[in-house]
Amino acid sequence: MSVRVRFAPSPTGELHVGGAHTALFNFLFARHTGGTFVLRIEDTDRKRLVPGATERIMEALRWLGLDWDEGPDKGGPYGPYIQSQRLELYHQVAQQLLEQGHAYYCYCSPERLEQLRQEQQRQRKPTGYDRRCRFLTPEQRAAFEAQGIRPVIRFAMPLEGETVFKDLLRKDPIVFQHSVLEDRIIIKSDGFPVYDFANVVDDHYMRITHVIRGEEFISSTPHHVRMYAALGWEMPVYAHLPLLLGPDRSKLSKRHGDTSLLEFRDRGYLPEAMVNYLALLGWSYGDQEFFTLEELIRYFELERVGTNAAIFNIEKLDWMNGAYIRRLSLDELLERSLPFYQRAGLVGPQPTEEERRYLRGILALLQERLKRLDEVGELSSFFFRDEPYDPKLLVSKGLDAARALAVLQAVHSRLARQESWEAPALETALRALAGELGVKPGQIFGAGLLRVAVTGRTVGPPLFETMALLGRERCLKRIEHAIALLQQLQHVQVG
Repeated sequence: MSVRVRFAPSPTGELHVGGAHTALFNFLFARHTGGTFVLRIEDTDRKRLVPGATERIMEALRWLGLDWDEGPDKGGPYGPYIQSQRLELYHQVAQQLLEQGHAYYCYCSPERLEQLRQEQQRQRKPTGYDRRCRFLTPEQRAAFEAQGIRPVIRFAMPLEGETVFKDLLRKDPIVFQHSVLEDRIIIKSDGFPVYDFANVVDDHYMRITHVIRGEEFISSTPHHVRMYAALGWEMPVYAHLPLLLGPDRSKLSKRHGDTSLLEFRDRGYLPEAMVNYLALLGWSYGDQEFFTLEELIRYFELERVGTNAAIFNIEKLDWMNGAYIRRLSLDELLERSLPFYQRAGLVGPQPTEEERRYLRGILALLQERLKRLDEVGELSSFFFRDEPYDPKLLVSKGLDAARALAVLQAVHSRLARQESWEAPALETALRALAGELGVKPGQIFGAGLLRVAVTGRTVGPPLFETMALLGRERCLKRIEHAIALLQQLQHVQVG
């Protein structure tokens, strides 16, 4: 049978790094083996559903380039692919388990279960259901039914022995003693199945051959194994991916930079960089670090996936994203940066060709410094507007306000006569001026004086290229403004 895998998110929120990591590994395995990648929406937790979450999850997967073969929007031979549309099937299978004695009705109230949990904690015993309803007599069940109680259905786990299953990524079989496993609910009182049960039913009827999911689901697997056995179904191959942790080795969270995938998109991460980075969390191919999606598909094998926890490091992702930005052509960078310039209010919704040329010139200066595309607005706003700054920044190291003023006045005078406004000509003229004035070139072009006068900042892209792009008129006007600020500063200091 050809490989069939699935990614089955719950629409209870946005798609985050952990879910995207699982989706990617399923996608790569399917494409590498020529198999089928199924998208299934597990929406049985009705209290936690978030309107629009399904669409946002699908949007995030499309942004990553993880296209599915079967799913809610595409259909397929084993649909529907939304669990809330498959309730009749779950009830049929649950009824079969009831009739075979592998499941039973439970009438315990939430209040009783909470009291039981508190008592178990008080006695320092493992918490879990005590199977009271599993051994009710027909008369006791009839009495509960007469009270109008809507029961849940629980799966009856074996009381003795153990469940052993093989995980494709692990050398040794995984063993669970039945004495520590409880009888979990499979159908809730509202008629909806729980994850454990719907998962097994859907994987069987959708012909899933490999279940590739996070390590946190290992504890659920013995319940799934016993359900397959009770129903007489062939079990899929299990592969539990390593946990994703933060750099401090704690559970991955927002404080580690784990936001939704669409937030990563909106912050200017490139999808190819995100895919490349996620693939390296728990998988490797020699010493190679950079992969196209086509290369990942070609090289991906589950046998290369490790079992040690993988560290999600936002700084490493930033580094990789910056490397991908530097690989873009200027035209590609312009198209991808344009929405961020528009969001910053620096260009309109329909930029002219002249504006595009200007942006292309700016990006040529910024490309080496960018880590994320959302930085373009902040890093280049001075190319579009004059920005306020502290006049004290104009006083370079080794100068005072009076000397800085004299130097800047000389710079203005020289630049006002400058014929060529190309970067090499500007540099030649100002280096010669520094020698004439007896100041170090860095005192003019370094972190202060001319750079601050022209850009309002102490750091930025190469100064002479920046001045060439800003143009003569704007540069001279800004230098004149800086001279006025230095005059005020000198007056204050003298006074």
